Amino acid sequence: METMKLTVIIGSTRQQRFSDKPATWIAECASKRSEFEVEVLDLRDYPMPFFDESISPSMVKDGAYANSAVRAWAAKIAEADAFIIVTPEYNHGPSAVLKNALDQVYGEWNRKPVAFVSHGSAMGARAVEQLRLNAVELQMVPIRASVLMPWSGTFLQGDGSLKPGAFAPYEKAGETMLEQLSWWARALKDARGRD
Repeated sequence: METMKLTVIIGSTRQQRFSDKPATWIAECASKRSEFEVEVLDLRDYPMPFFDESISPSMVKDGAYANSAVRAWAAKIAEADAFIIVTPEYNHGPSAVLKNALDQVYGEWNRKPVAFVSHGSAMGARAVEQLRLNAVELQMVPIRASVLMPWSGTFLQGDGSLKPGAFAPYEKAGETMLEQLSWWARALKDARGRD
């Protein structure tokens, strides 16, 4: 069976962020599955300006975006067959840097599935609900299953390191999410191949 490229996106760039920890965990879970080739993308590595272009990304052809960081981001998004976005919840929504990363490109997201791992107030559920709306507008397929986690302090020891087995209670939810993501990734990859 041909492998599919799964991209895990760390949706926060703030100092002492927590998002990189569940991103590493879910990437490790996904890497145990033979159908996925997993890559983690860190928004810190793509210092994109806030979107201010004169034309919509939906009008850009062949990744010819004006900004070099956006072009590099677009190339990575284009490679992927599926996404997991790891998002904090800030003020009942996702981080501004994550929303900006979604807004910067368009065609590269189209007709690909996306799943969410969230953390924070209300277990990040309100951020995920907003991101589902954004995903639909980007012609993505947001899958039903998500992994929702409480605020970061629940998982950390006094020195800031993870408690032993911190993510163990979320393994079943993670497997359910990965199973759904795998099905949709395969179906949509096959459909894109018929274009």
